[in-house]
Amino acid sequence: MVVLAAIAGAHGLKGEVRLKLFADSAESLRQHRTFVAGGRVLSLLGLREGPHGPVARFADVPDRTAAEALRGLELAVPRKALPPLGEGEIYWADLIGRAVVTPAGAPAGRVVAMANYGASDLLEVERADGRRVLVPLTGEAVPDLSDPLVIDPLWLDAG
Repeated sequence: MVVLAAIAGAHGLKGEVRLKLFADSAESLRQHRTFVAGGRVLSLLGLREGPHGPVARFADVPDRTAAEALRGLELAVPRKALPPLGEGEIYWADLIGRAVVTPAGAPAGRVVAMANYGASDLLEVERADGRRVLVPLTGEAVPDLSDPLVIDPLWLDAG
């Protein structure tokens, strides 16, 4: 399963929810009719842009109380439901869990999470000593997306 968004909270009184996107845009959510959230399947009825980001309407979420109960749940789809990637593209979900080695081939850690705070995509790498470090997903820091990822120790130095 690949998480595309999370429910940030209720919007209005009629069961709509605000979404925090992990996908490129709300448009990518429209490609899917159903999502798995907290062990249940939610059927998408509508999606629109709200004042603070995307707002979704799901079947079986009739009111604000039901919408509030969904707060914090992640919306996921099966990996096979995602569109094919173009040359040089990769889904974040495919990087999480990937081993990291130095250019000499020495084990250096594992990717445990991904983030983007505005400047670039970031790999969160848990080093062999247990400390975590953020590495920019740029050509300079990560020359290619091979498996395992080869990252110079300079980028893995947590200071």
